[in-house]
Amino acid sequence: MKRQNVRTLSLIVCTFTYLLIGAAVFDALESEYELENKRRLLEEEDEILTRYNISDSDFKAIRHNVIWSRPYQHVTQWKFGGALYLSLVVVAAIGYGHSTPKTVGGKLFCMSYALAGIPLCMIMFQSVGERLNTFVTFALRQIKKCFRLKNTEVSQTDLIFITMNLSTIILTCGALVFSHVEGWTYVDAFYYSFITLTTIGFGDFVALQQDNMVQSKPHYFAFSILFILFGLTVISAAMNLLVLRFLTMNTADELRDEREAAVAARNAVRLEGDVITGNNGVVSNLQEQPTGPIVEDTLSVCSCSCYKWRSPRDKVYSTSPMVNQMRRKFKSKGMNNQEYSKDVESMVSEDTDSFINWQRDKRASL
Repeated sequence: MKRQNVRTLSLIVCTFTYLLIGAAVFDALESEYELENKRRLLEEEDEILTRYNISDSDFKAIRHNVIWSRPYQHVTQWKFGGALYLSLVVVAAIGYGHSTPKTVGGKLFCMSYALAGIPLCMIMFQSVGERLNTFVTFALRQIKKCFRLKNTEVSQTDLIFITMNLSTIILTCGALVFSHVEGWTYVDAFYYSFITLTTIGFGDFVALQQDNMVQSKPHYFAFSILFILFGLTVISAAMNLLVLRFLTMNTADELRDEREAAVAARNAVRLEGDVITGNNGVVSNLQEQPTGPIVEDTLSVCSCSCYKWRSPRDKVYSTSPMVNQMRRKFKSKGMNNQEYSKDVESMVSEDTDSFINWQRDKRASL
């Protein structure tokens, strides 16, 4: 099995194994909390219904109103600033889900806008990420020259190390800012930053959703936009390097296979015409031809014992074991060469004719 196929199969197995491990860990960590939280909320619901004597239908209406009015409580979502933030969330494929279009025209435009915007945004991030890798390569080479190092070349491993560190710095610094402005804990802020830059976008934590921050804090609004743009660019640069490393491994394996195939082709011998094997088998349309320089004459390959020839002194030569045995027998009796040649020639002729007839029948059957 080729090395590329083994690697692909290993990746598939590892991915499904990783999914199973993730499911088991999430089950162990979250299932008990989910059941406890559900029980607590149902108890509070029963207490409210009993205290204020609210019917089930009225309570469902209140719940529906609270859920749908939550995005509009502290911020206006669809003015220009909020719409700009939503547009970035759409084309960056983050999709928090904190605010969605409600009109038919808005839904249709959102689909067409995302259809063109997502590929455009991905290509832009990839292109800027490549330029960032080029700049980092140039900067590292200059730094090595300043320190007068012997090896000034920058490998892919060096670039991956730099981009990963840069991504970590962006995540930690962004988490500090979001924790301070939004009032979240540092863990929640770091969680929000990671979920945003990996474009998972759960939507349980969303920036700019308190106290009308889009209009009241324009500097923080600009920081949130730049954080998403620059962070996704750095993440794209790191992903470019990882994908390039994997493709380089596959390309190296393919080149190795091509070289091995070329060597095997140079050493191979093609056969054309009919070849008669030693066990009376016939292989059709085979004839030996070298695969190196072009040779005009074709060589007939035959492992049979049906051919005879004469020497200048009228000696009959044959590769047949029967003929060779008769030669030894006649020599032991002291027969001369002329008598021997006549007897052997008649026997070989009969043997040859019978063999030719058998060969013709065999070819016709094939």
